[in-house]
Amino acid sequence: MATTLTTQPTAPQVSAELRTKVAAARAAAKALARLPTAVKNEAIRRAAAALREHQEEILAANAQDVEQARQGGSAAPLDRLILNPSRIEGIITDMLNVAALPDPVGEVIEMRTVPSGLQVGRVRVPLGVIGVIYEARPNVTVDISTLCLKAGNAVVLRGSKDALRSNIALVRVLREAIAAAGVPADALQLIESPDRSVVGEMLRLRGWLDVIIPRGGAELIRYVAENATVPVIETGAGVCHTFLERTADLAKAIEVIYNAKVRRPTICNALDTLLVDRAIAAQALPLVYARMAAAGVEMHCCPESYRILSGQPNVRPATDEDWGKEYLSLTMAVKVVDGLDEALAHIAQYGSGHSEAILTNDYRAAQRFLQEVDAAAVYVNASTQFTDGAQFGLGAEVGISTQKLHARGPMGLHAITTYKWIILGDGHVRP
Repeated sequence: MATTLTTQPTAPQVSAELRTKVAAARAAAKALARLPTAVKNEAIRRAAAALREHQEEILAANAQDVEQARQGGSAAPLDRLILNPSRIEGIITDMLNVAALPDPVGEVIEMRTVPSGLQVGRVRVPLGVIGVIYEARPNVTVDISTLCLKAGNAVVLRGSKDALRSNIALVRVLREAIAAAGVPADALQLIESPDRSVVGEMLRLRGWLDVIIPRGGAELIRYVAENATVPVIETGAGVCHTFLERTADLAKAIEVIYNAKVRRPTICNALDTLLVDRAIAAQALPLVYARMAAAGVEMHCCPESYRILSGQPNVRPATDEDWGKEYLSLTMAVKVVDGLDEALAHIAQYGSGHSEAILTNDYRAAQRFLQEVDAAAVYVNASTQFTDGAQFGLGAEVGISTQKLHARGPMGLHAITTYKWIILGDGHVRP
């Protein structure tokens, strides 16, 4: 995918910061692609240690971002913005897990001898320079940087202004640490300008950036997909359903539903719409409500579920806008459906292709759900909040892709590589 970097962008002209940092990233990418695995792993381990060593200054910078967000009244994404010692330790754990994974670069995917006698195969290589545009979460800065380094890619990060101080502190620590391990510091670049025009400039840097990955809300992803001339790997918004089927073990199912909604309601794999089989709705919904009410969850209910829960606090009638909505808060939609067929039809109409779940003890229902639901992650009897690179054994993730090309679901090391064909001959000429 790599192309030659011209000395000046052709059109449009871009900011000095963007031009300088992207050019530096492209130069560093060439060196990074040739580095041995041991050097990359040592750089990741040193970066992890540096995060712990510089934790206090990182948390101080993050506290300023959080305070600014609070003063701005932006309460919804606040949980995504906050760093604390526990979360930093979680980030460090993910980094070390990535270091322990096999290096994808240089992996021979296949090699075979074709009728001409040539040996033909494919070998895995880095994508080159990855541009990432993302919102709020400072942990994403570290996750993506770590994965890109291990996969031999330079990265140009453009986070939101909400997390700017946090990102500056994190990137400074990471760059110093990887440089000490022999990795070019310029392989990791952060665009610090808060000017929104920079996003548009990045999207048109075809020939400078090899791919753009947006990570954020539906509006950001749609803007990137519609305006980019650089190839895009979309990470879609999560409109996640859980279907409570008539044979489900209610005690287990209610805990799964609670976890899918309440554990972290502001992330893309959180439950948005609960579908309840009509055969058990009268029995199950009061139990679901009691568990959710304790956490302050507001339930937007279809007419039938509203009748069952009428008079309860935090229960309101659903509108057409509630179906297919990603809430990112302690709010969920509830709909009674007439069995598996209607549940499948509802998910097909309103799902975003992210994560969908069925809670059931019916083997055939489970198998049909797995087969027919078109989503990146499809669950049986488990919380959708497991859709996560670390939970899937990928160490961390660049994002969760809801498209089908070039990656789908949590994107780890392999998803940020490509391949090239290698052909071995012995004086072969084509007849």
